[in-house]
Amino acid sequence: MLAAKRAELLHQLVADAKVFAVLLNPKNANVELEKSDTQQAVHALGLDLVLVQASTEDEIDKSFANLQGATALLVSGDVRFYDRRKQIAELAVRHAIATCFPYREQAVAGGLMSYGADINDTFRQAGNYVGRILKGEKPADLPVQQPTKFEFVMNLKTATALSLTVPPTMSARADEVIE
Repeated sequence: MLAAKRAELLHQLVADAKVFAVLLNPKNANVELEKSDTQQAVHALGLDLVLVQASTEDEIDKSFANLQGATALLVSGDVRFYDRRKQIAELAVRHAIATCFPYREQAVAGGLMSYGADINDTFRQAGNYVGRILKGEKPADLPVQQPTKFEFVMNLKTATALSLTVPPTMSARADEVIE
């Protein structure tokens, strides 16, 4: 999981934050793993963590009332949150919460930042696997592959809306900066 890297990036930007929150979908099969990874990552930074759960559009709206003093939000890699990326980004700005998402499209939709696997590269790897299978290789004989290309996207418009100053070094590290 990439929870540690996302937490580290978000903490670099909101260094005075004492409490982070994580938005989780309790209906996701990986919720316990994501919760555990995020707890370890945030506690390693010496911060407290608030667990916020939502699985519907209405619950996402209500979840922002349960942040219990958190000033930063890590959004888990759930497809529901990907689909509701604009809603979450707008709520975060309205509630003055810095966010880190797993997919670039979420930062493009108005989230503060994202860090995660390059989806296009992941699809390319999947296409290569399909090609190998169509040429006769057995799926069981193919090695498991992990993503090898990751993207860091910063949304400076959102940073400005949140009155955050993005250090030039952080912008320079970003693969994409939205202005």
